[in-house]
Amino acid sequence: MISVVVPVYRCSTTLSELHQRLVSTMQRLSQTYELILVNDASPDDAWQVMKKLVDADTNVRAINLSRNFGQHYAITAGLQYARGELVVIMDGDLQDQPEEISKLYQALTPELAAVLGRRQIRRDDFAKKFSSRCFYFCLSYLTDTKLDPAIANFGIYRRKLIDAVLAMPEQIRFFPLMVRWVGFKTTTINIDHAERNAGKSSYSLGKLLRLAFDVITAFSDKPLRLTMKIGAIISCGAFVYALYILMRVALGLSLIPGWASVIVSIWFLAGLVIMLLGMIGVYIGRIFDQVKHRPLYVVDTIYERDKMRL
Repeated sequence: MISVVVPVYRCSTTLSELHQRLVSTMQRLSQTYELILVNDASPDDAWQVMKKLVDADTNVRAINLSRNFGQHYAITAGLQYARGELVVIMDGDLQDQPEEISKLYQALTPELAAVLGRRQIRRDDFAKKFSSRCFYFCLSYLTDTKLDPAIANFGIYRRKLIDAVLAMPEQIRFFPLMVRWVGFKTTTINIDHAERNAGKSSYSLGKLLRLAFDVITAFSDKPLRLTMKIGAIISCGAFVYALYILMRVALGLSLIPGWASVIVSIWFLAGLVIMLLGMIGVYIGRIFDQVKHRPLYVVDTIYERDKMRL
């Protein structure tokens, strides 16, 4: 069985077509399948559309989260309810095209744990592509990983990889980095990326930067190490400047007294100390969130054919 997990947010108008194209694709592959739709508190009528799809197809299950938790938490919810030996993760806006699943499936050799789709030509506007590149640049640099902005979540994954990711208890979820961390052998193939014909992306530049900050502080201590390096550079600079002052005094050169440089130095060093304390505070906050052991998401309703579970 292939499980197809789709987080749903602001894409109610594309769900019916997504279902039709998925059924057609699975029939060509001669594979049994299940489609798991996870409603991440979408503000449109997505939940009603999802229930109609469940009523029409026994292979569809719909999960309604109690509030908006975020894309990667919705993906986690879908993965925990998926039963297939193979799992496909894709967006519901049809930019990830169901027909490309065939390419992913055919490229999945026995030694591979996953095949990821690489958007060879990304059909997004300039602002979306620019913000995505900024996001992945910051994320790559501050997590010491090489991330390709053309690769997102769309891919086919074996059960062992999915189980390994689900075994990670982190409160901050970012699926691509978690896939890299577990270390199974993966590959990428080029896929066709479609233009967005309905709705709009929920990821603005501000949201991407906030996500990058959360992921960086959850997966890397590099910001702390960078702050230590900045402090060391400033200390070295201060030492060199002190030698310069002593040399001028020894040579009898006059020094112009003034307080501006002192005030500037005090404010600069105070800002550096506050930044360091703030960075430490962020990491302590992450520890606080983790030790509370709150659930990653809360399910309101699971809607299946002829029954509904709360």
